[in-house]
Amino acid sequence: MREVNVAVIGSGSWATAIVKILLNNVEKVSWWVREKEIADHLQQYGHNPRYMSSLSFKVQRLDVTHELNRVLKQADIPIFCIPAAFLDKSLEGLHSSLLRGKPVVSAIKGVIPGHNDIIGDYFYKRFGVPKENFVVVSGPSHAEEVAQEKLTYLTVASENRLNGAAVSGLFDCRYIRTSLTDDIYGTQYVPVLKNIVAIASGICSGLGYGDNFQAVLVSNAIQEIERFMNAVRPGSRDINKSVYLGDLLVTSYSQFSRNRRYGQMLARGYSPMYAQMEMNMVAEGYYATKCIMDLNGKYGVRMPILEAVYNILYNNSPATSEIRMLESKMS
Repeated sequence: MREVNVAVIGSGSWATAIVKILLNNVEKVSWWVREKEIADHLQQYGHNPRYMSSLSFKVQRLDVTHELNRVLKQADIPIFCIPAAFLDKSLEGLHSSLLRGKPVVSAIKGVIPGHNDIIGDYFYKRFGVPKENFVVVSGPSHAEEVAQEKLTYLTVASENRLNGAAVSGLFDCRYIRTSLTDDIYGTQYVPVLKNIVAIASGICSGLGYGDNFQAVLVSNAIQEIERFMNAVRPGSRDINKSVYLGDLLVTSYSQFSRNRRYGQMLARGYSPMYAQMEMNMVAEGYYATKCIMDLNGKYGVRMPILEAVYNILYNNSPATSEIRMLESKMS
């Protein structure tokens, strides 16, 4: 067991699964939970009553608190797992000094609404975290399969190889395998974009489109993602690697994909807001769609899937007509 103080910031499904992973390699995990009653429940009973409640932890191996500054003061490596839509609000009382000189790890797949910043840019602008101290943990991964200890491959991205290796060592275990990259931009933008595609996939599923069309949709989507990345952050990345294409595939097809489920609800006639409330989970693709649409106003990349989802979510365009128009733009 490593003698390092690791703090998980967040209490959703992925945060809970990450705590499970970390306890394979460290004796104790510090865990920040926003709601005091949830923190108290976790510390007393060793399971999260809201998410992944089947996972049970030994309470003596947890230090759960709702006091953010306290947990970050003690942490050598903080791992942030708060949905991007709520990150800015959740960190309102955070002192920048508590992140100074530490690897700051993001396991968040999203863009900050209103800022249109990916997580690394947000931490740099808001808290002064330099790029070399920023680390990304990316999939393809679903918390539900991690909870079942199904073999999962994660990619750890950092421009500082020592920081990347340190974080990789915390996640490596019997059912988690990690690889390293320095592409901190691709590993942040692609998960944002794939959530938008997953909504489109869910809509098509809900409208009765079959696997044949879904395959065309996703193959066109990876081309759309590559065009956007080449415009925004060109580099030598191989878009077909599992951290990019694999993450897109699992989110578009999996039964565990909340964004796909969200799209299915839209196809059944739910409004965007009511579908979010009914799910009781955050579909990051809803917020990502507007953010990427705004960003693409600057770059002008051809993105018909993004535009179709945007029109359905924000322009009240009927899903049936939007997907019909999208058909003619697929190849």
